[in-house]
Amino acid sequence: MKKILYSIVTLAAVMQLGGCTEEKVIPPITAPQVIIDKNWKFETTPTWQDNFDGTSIDQSKWTFETGGSGWGNNELQNYTNGGNAKIENGALVIEARRENSNGREYSSTRMISRGKAEWLYGRFEIRAKLPKGRGTWPAIWMLSADNSYGNWPASGEIDIMEHVGYDPEKVHCSVHTSAYNHTRNTQKTASRMVPGATDGYHLYRVDWTPYAVRGFVDDVQYFEFINENKGFTAWPFDKKFFMILNIAVGGNWGGAQGVDNSIFPARMDIDYVKVFKMIEQ
Repeated sequence: MKKILYSIVTLAAVMQLGGCTEEKVIPPITAPQVIIDKNWKFETTPTWQDNFDGTSIDQSKWTFETGGSGWGNNELQNYTNGGNAKIENGALVIEARRENSNGREYSSTRMISRGKAEWLYGRFEIRAKLPKGRGTWPAIWMLSADNSYGNWPASGEIDIMEHVGYDPEKVHCSVHTSAYNHTRNTQKTASRMVPGATDGYHLYRVDWTPYAVRGFVDDVQYFEFINENKGFTAWPFDKKFFMILNIAVGGNWGGAQGVDNSIFPARMDIDYVKVFKMIEQ
């Protein structure tokens, strides 16, 4: 307060002496933007899609991420450069096998759209049939394209669908952020039983808007994470993300009850991936 009074007195003195030629404009202080639900809609024609109708995987849309480092979860597989993925009967097949692969006992595929297709908000639909068997850990998920807020989990993760083989037909939708993640036991997640998830195709979907991430199975909503307007530690979902399709073997979650080696090869079939643009309001 003393500094403010001093400034006022000084300014008055300068003006009396004729030394003030213009008034300084102080910009107003604006409050942080508060996001409210505008009930955003989505276009009905996909802005991006892969129907897997060709004879080979479209590498203008997907990259094979390779390696057998455990991927931060003590996973057992080595991801190969396309050797575990193919197009069959109009569907993508990702196959996990029990075989020696770069020093690992299992091989599999991890396909990503990073650098080729990235999105900020939208509706994401994937029609898939999940693998059977204890030790499989298939996932359809998204990560930040540029890690603007730092490494995982700071820049966020959106899990459209996860499934662990020892708990069959129970699918999960989750998000991870600095404030909310499984390492802090604060993860935001929901699960739903999907009878026939490993025997037939089901539609897994996320609607992502500035207000919320919502998860669906067969168009039935079972998950919602709302933007609390607390900054990036709670909501890093204001940057572009890319998609990942993979089957892990074992790991902290997928291997919590061991691996049944009689199940291999184990496969996830994906009929299509479609992305619909959010309509701005």
